[in-house]
Amino acid sequence: MKARQLLLLATLALVAACREDIDTSARYVFKDYTVYSYLAQHPQYSEYAAMLGEVKASSMSNTTMRQLLTARGHYTCFVPTNEAVHAYLRHLADEGLISGPSWDAFPSDRVRDSIRQVIVYNSIIDGADEKYILTSEFPTVNNAELPLANMNDRKLSVRYGDTPDSLYVNYDCPMDSRNKDIEVTNGVVHCMHKVIYMHDLSMAQLLGDIVTRKREGFMVAAKVILACGLQDTLGKIRDEVYERLYLTKAITDFDATKISWTFHGASGHKTAYLPEHRKYGFTVFAERDDFWRRAIGKAPADITPADVQQWVLDNHQYSEGDDFAADQDYASPHNLLYQWITYHILPCKISSDKLVIHNNEKGYNTQNKNLTIAQDEFQTTMGKRRLLKLYESKESGGVYLNRFPRLDNGRRGTYHEQYCDADKVGCLVDNRSDSVLNYNVLNGIIYGIDAPLAYTDEVRNNLQRQRIRFESMTMFPEAMTNDIRKCQSTDFRHQFIHIPPSSQYQYFENMDLADDTWFVYLNSYGYDWCNLNADELKAEGRYEVTLKLPPVPRSGAYELRYKVLANGDRGTAQFYLGTDKSKLAPTRIPIDLTLSDPSKTLWFSDSDDDDYNAEKDKQMRNNGIMKGAEGIQNSTATERATRNTLRHIVSRQFVEADKTYYLRIKSVLDSDRKEFYMDYLEWVSKEVYDNPVEPEDIW
Repeated sequence: MKARQLLLLATLALVAACREDIDTSARYVFKDYTVYSYLAQHPQYSEYAAMLGEVKASSMSNTTMRQLLTARGHYTCFVPTNEAVHAYLRHLADEGLISGPSWDAFPSDRVRDSIRQVIVYNSIIDGADEKYILTSEFPTVNNAELPLANMNDRKLSVRYGDTPDSLYVNYDCPMDSRNKDIEVTNGVVHCMHKVIYMHDLSMAQLLGDIVTRKREGFMVAAKVILACGLQDTLGKIRDEVYERLYLTKAITDFDATKISWTFHGASGHKTAYLPEHRKYGFTVFAERDDFWRRAIGKAPADITPADVQQWVLDNHQYSEGDDFAADQDYASPHNLLYQWITYHILPCKISSDKLVIHNNEKGYNTQNKNLTIAQDEFQTTMGKRRLLKLYESKESGGVYLNRFPRLDNGRRGTYHEQYCDADKVGCLVDNRSDSVLNYNVLNGIIYGIDAPLAYTDEVRNNLQRQRIRFESMTMFPEAMTNDIRKCQSTDFRHQFIHIPPSSQYQYFENMDLADDTWFVYLNSYGYDWCNLNADELKAEGRYEVTLKLPPVPRSGAYELRYKVLANGDRGTAQFYLGTDKSKLAPTRIPIDLTLSDPSKTLWFSDSDDDDYNAEKDKQMRNNGIMKGAEGIQNSTATERATRNTLRHIVSRQFVEADKTYYLRIKSVLDSDRKEFYMDYLEWVSKEVYDNPVEPEDIW
């Protein structure tokens, strides 16, 4: 028991709220102070200032946090007052974890030092080359996260109270309404009346705790997930092999000067950075216990996995073509309950404000963030690979799973929702209530949904009836989990991400990179590029990139399309497609990614005559090319109105829903100075691209 208490002590940093009067002159900019010198001059922060001198900046350095906060930088500091620190110590003493409310009461120096580090690391965001974060730049939606992680590699969320000046960090840590936004030469200080505490639990531990303590909310979902044997998977936190390679510099950042490669929009910047970590993550969408109480007629504590499986069977929460056994071997991938519950889980951790990314869809403004046209993302679930659609629009009133509304998608339409039939509404995701914070742990998050979720025949049919446009980075769960995809930072370390060749390390499980492939992800945060979400994937060298594609919902004839923003930097590539990664077949003649000459692409400017436009679109399709999407824009024009933004029809063939397909893109040039480019791909069924009644829309 004593050892367990010490372990708990090393992770707890909970404290009760308190308050004291602080000099309100701190509202002004202190040009002669650093973060540390400001704290040292204000006795109400003396406890925290003392900790800064005891805590090392990293395990690889003897530099203290006091020294760091005295040097140049852009630090955002959520500084607890002395009373907040004392309240924290009283809490530990009340819990019996220390003998009294004092730093001298810890059982060992090691435990005391670890607690100090937790407090300090949780309270500081190192903005590197970026600006520190003022409250005016905080997210405006409750429970949304700050753009950068703290020094404990965790993101802090914000919540607004009932009054205009009421602001909380991580749900219940109140910020002083007067002593915030204290700007100094190397950062900003926000006064806090509670030490910031973050649970160091894995998803597996969270689910186990829910079941053990019989915590209502997601008790039934937790029972089912654990019964299906997913504990080991959901217990993974971080790839320690990659961690060692990164720390020992066995793999390194990419220096583009070796090949005279300059990243556009970066003022000549020539370094792309490895991700610091390779963490595992999971997103669970779960029916709440109240649903199960009504559906099965028992208290959640009394509902068993067998009860849930019988409900799934009785209510036909599966597809007719599914191959399963409704037996008690829940941990088998062949089991019905296993197949049903794994459709609720994504192999990446998605924060509440990134379930559907809004960036540059038509009419959207990144400043006011008012929703406009319909926007969706397609994710591949755990277990048997199946598609899950995440959707949000101005009219939807939130994020939905598998929502299929009627859109105003004519050539002169708006692409807004017109209506949604009751059987196509889908599941509303609770990503705004305070419960989100109670189920957000190290490697995962649980979102409640308001209706049962299943990969039924109706869902599969509806998915097949629409164009499935997937942003390339959705193919790589690691990108979202590790805050690579659309990280809200202009710092070069977050803008230019290098993924090493697979022989060095397979960072993205669903992508193989040959040795002569120099791969970079351009996050493009703040850029005005006419790409889906503005970001793009690039590579130089004699590149060869192999991708595991998302599945199709139904077997049938599909087009696979590849979007390119053509320019002279691109190369010429051969595309290969198939189910045997070692024997992929070429799809067509090589594609010239520089091609934008209208005399060759047959690109045209839209006229006022829609019949004329439709006929010209057919001519382009007969040439294997399509205009870009009307729903994607930059500040100048939409993709459709941009002549070098094209979609190439890579393949038109029969595709099986239960098979995994791979796409290989390989340079056919002798030069190693031409770029590979990727933005998004599309699976489009014949029911969409060759529909005589309702032709495919331009959006």
